[in-house]
Amino acid sequence: MSKFGTVVMGPAGAGKTTFCNALIQHLRLNKRSCFYVNLDPAAEDFSYEPDLDIKDLISLEDVMEEMGLGPNGGLIFCFEHLLQNLDFLTNALEPLSEEYLIILDLPGQIELYTHIPVVPTLVKHLTRFGSLNVSLCAAYLLESTFVIDRAKFFAGTLSAMSAMIMLEIPHVNILSKMDLVKGSVPKRQLKRFLDPDTSLLDDNNGRNPSRGFGAVDPADTGSVMGGASFDRLNKAVAQLIDDFSMVSFLQLDVQNEDSVGGILSYIDDAIQYHEAQEPREPHDEIADYGDDEMMG
Repeated sequence: MSKFGTVVMGPAGAGKTTFCNALIQHLRLNKRSCFYVNLDPAAEDFSYEPDLDIKDLISLEDVMEEMGLGPNGGLIFCFEHLLQNLDFLTNALEPLSEEYLIILDLPGQIELYTHIPVVPTLVKHLTRFGSLNVSLCAAYLLESTFVIDRAKFFAGTLSAMSAMIMLEIPHVNILSKMDLVKGSVPKRQLKRFLDPDTSLLDDNNGRNPSRGFGAVDPADTGSVMGGASFDRLNKAVAQLIDDFSMVSFLQLDVQNEDSVGGILSYIDDAIQYHEAQEPREPHDEIADYGDDEMMG
């Protein structure tokens, strides 16, 4: 039996859980089944209660208290513990039919999938090496306010590309929180960030890239971040991204139902969700409508 899912990830503050909530709401409004898995051992407040919560297996708070670890070390320990207890996931996901969309909400520490192999190992278990055989797509969120700072945007884009290479599954890259930049960034300029290339660095926001090291005070962080060396680094990163030509972005406004639906359609295409669904007869739709009336 085929299974379908999406792994929602990205840096802290990108709006991953908010996107999950909007996605769940959209699926329910369209009478689609979903199974929400929280894989953040530090998360506490949810608009929709997870169907499966990693904190039922291990929590970051307990690990930090008992092991004397910091937040990052504790988080790595939690995921290593999960990898040693994969039946926790398998037993919960095994009964799900192909009609479900499995939504896995990951924490914001990007080193889990860019620097160490814990999330790539988890993805391989879900997709290839385990018994679940989930057709999985990654939804990588990057906060749209990053476009205001070119260096920050390219650093975020580089992390998205790193995740694509490490996970080896289809990716949908998303600029989230579009409502925060609508009034400050013109639409024509914003479109340039959807397919990043080195030309974005031509506008250096008033910095003087020709300034040499002699004019820079090492104690002045602002000067160092605006010096020629920093510009060369950014251009090298942008060129690397351009050479691979892997990353493009979609725009997301979680307040807009059409925007959420558009992102979902890209996810469905990536995992070939609709190709596996059985055609529904007209009387099935009528029966569903009658059931809703009775429940109301």
